[in-house]
Amino acid sequence: MLFILAIVLAYVVFNNPAIGRFIHQLGNWSYFGVFIAGMLFAFGFTAPFAAGFFITLDPSNIWIAGIMGGVGAMFSDLLIFKFIRLSFRKEFNMLKKEKISRKLENMINRSMGNKIRIYLMYIFAGILIASPLPDEAGVIMLAGLTKIRQNILAIASFILNTIGIMLLLYL
Repeated sequence: MLFILAIVLAYVVFNNPAIGRFIHQLGNWSYFGVFIAGMLFAFGFTAPFAAGFFITLDPSNIWIAGIMGGVGAMFSDLLIFKFIRLSFRKEFNMLKKEKISRKLENMINRSMGNKIRIYLMYIFAGILIASPLPDEAGVIMLAGLTKIRQNILAIASFILNTIGIMLLLYL
């Protein structure tokens, strides 16, 4: 419910012509703003505002803006990743040992195979990370349910978020 409220609020804010004029007047500061908006792009409740910023912004160089936003989002995703890995490691290990989790995993592995399941999880997590939807869900999937290394996540996060941000900048 709060996420929907954030979307509605961002829509109202960025439909205000004064906000659009302010963003266009940022000039050279717009790349710093893109970096900050990229950091906000990764968090669920701030992603609608970051998306509104990217749609409203008219950067002189879309490639630089996309890369700057992608770097900002990558930093936020790594922060989420570290928090999940450190704070919830014990809970993920306990969850994997639960009888219902083992049954569900066996049923999924029998019906589609382990490799297909892992590829589908990576694809779904990648879509969540690239979109303005909350990155937390995709990063939680990768941090808790896979053995992905931090440097691989950083590269994937940068590429996926940069693509998502560049799509918004082209709108």
